[in-house]
Amino acid sequence: MLTNVILGTNDLDRAEVFYDALLALIGARQVMKNDRSILWKPGDGGSGIAVCTPHDGQPATHGNGTMVGLRAGSLGELTRIYETALRLGGSCDGAPGERKPGVHAAYFRDPDKNKFGVFFVQPTPGN
Repeated sequence: MLTNVILGTNDLDRAEVFYDALLALIGARQVMKNDRSILWKPGDGGSGIAVCTPHDGQPATHGNGTMVGLRAGSLGELTRIYETALRLGGSCDGAPGERKPGVHAAYFRDPDKNKFGVFFVQPTPGN
């Protein structure tokens, strides 16, 4: 359904360093870059994440109640993504943990305060 999610940034160079390292953990790489925006997509060409400076020239702000969800392939990957985000200048918005039986999540904000959730659902026996 989605082609991509676009997040605003006030510092494209800082965002590039943050997202290059973070999104590489889930197999995404830059597929487009210009003077205002950068787009990352996974190798399978699925949905992407882009950052851009606002077209109207006003400062980028994060959306209250807005969040991008990332799927982790394991608990270890969930933790690596979260810890990498913090190491790259992101901030904690909820440490890794089980949120309900079999559903694990961690929450962080990028340097522009855009919110992310990373999710891993443990497979149930027989599935």
